[in-house]
Amino acid sequence: MSAPRLSADLARLPSLTGMRWIAALLVFLTHVSVAKPFDTPALNDFMSDYLSRAGFLGVGFFFVLSGFVLTWSAREGDRPSAFYRRRLFKLYPNHAVTWLVGLLLMARAGAELTAAGTVPSLLLLQSWIPSLEVIGGTNGPSWSLACEVLFYLSFPVIMPLVRRIRPERLWLWVGATTAALFALPLIAQLLPGSPDSPWQPLSFWRYWFVYFLPAARLPEFVLGILLARIVRTGRWVAIGWPVAALLTAAGYALMITLPDAWGMAAPTALPVGLLIAAVAARDAAGVGTPFAGRTMVWLGEVSFAFYMVHFLVIQYGPLGLAATGSAGANTWSTPGALGVMGITLALSIGFGWALYRLVEVPVMRRWGRSAKAGTKAGAKGEGAAGTTAESRPAEAGAVEAGAAR
Repeated sequence: MSAPRLSADLARLPSLTGMRWIAALLVFLTHVSVAKPFDTPALNDFMSDYLSRAGFLGVGFFFVLSGFVLTWSAREGDRPSAFYRRRLFKLYPNHAVTWLVGLLLMARAGAELTAAGTVPSLLLLQSWIPSLEVIGGTNGPSWSLACEVLFYLSFPVIMPLVRRIRPERLWLWVGATTAALFALPLIAQLLPGSPDSPWQPLSFWRYWFVYFLPAARLPEFVLGILLARIVRTGRWVAIGWPVAALLTAAGYALMITLPDAWGMAAPTALPVGLLIAAVAARDAAGVGTPFAGRTMVWLGEVSFAFYMVHFLVIQYGPLGLAATGSAGANTWSTPGALGVMGITLALSIGFGWALYRLVEVPVMRRWGRSAKAGTKAGAKGEGAAGTTAESRPAEAGAVEAGAAR
């Protein structure tokens, strides 16, 4: 099988951009389910049972996507300093704005502001510290950015090592990486079984180790790198994206069924990776998917900003989660709850678009441009990517994983 030859347009992988919106929406649904907005307990229980881990799937998608896209758009000769600069200006401005907004909203709500609850999240160190107050910070979803920081710091080290793997052995490494993900819940059993996590029925220590700890999420990032090389070197086995989507659904069924830490990240990592690779292969071949429509791509482009603002809207907006101090304090009839959820979604999209247009795009246009924007991507023999998402500051991040959850 020969490696795909990419045009400048196809190198953007528009279908993966559209899929980013679906992943971000899954995170939104999980956080809405926490608010328990229905006055019918059965509906709140349904959301808790079947949607409370949808965000786990969305976050895992972003982590695998990070490795895949960074590998897809990598350029030979790119200096680590230039790579780090682009990553910094892609990631941090949106975080800084939402961190400050969260701080101001907390102060306005009369919340106690402490150094532990604010400083680590500002520096994107919160996920390394097993503390509810620290991980929550001023804007809860920013914990995943701490994982992305580790991914970005390690990429210039990991990528040369992965390029040394012979193409015929890449699938073996995919299997080994997936096995490592399943080993993490086993290791977590050595951690204390109490206190309980406030979010899921398992101990907080095990929850933190498997889900929040950046080092524990690194295998998902590596999985994305390996799968990108598989597609680029012509080793893809031509799994159709509908089949990969069904495998992802099956993985999610396991995720909500398996007990303790087993149902956190491992069940969906490989299916999600296969789905990403299948969709990218179709885009590279010029076939496309339903995810590449104009509306989906637009939503995908603003998905990182949406992700960064949505929890603040849930906390301080119509659902009033922060004002009541507990889930289920504000409830509505079924039509009313659906309406409030719809308004919350619309506000999140609106504020996300504003953050994208006023912060993300101008910053990337001004400081995210590479001096070698026209340089072709990929290692010798792996196909040429032409102009990549990394070299389009006005559109930067169109397929990159900004984070989730």
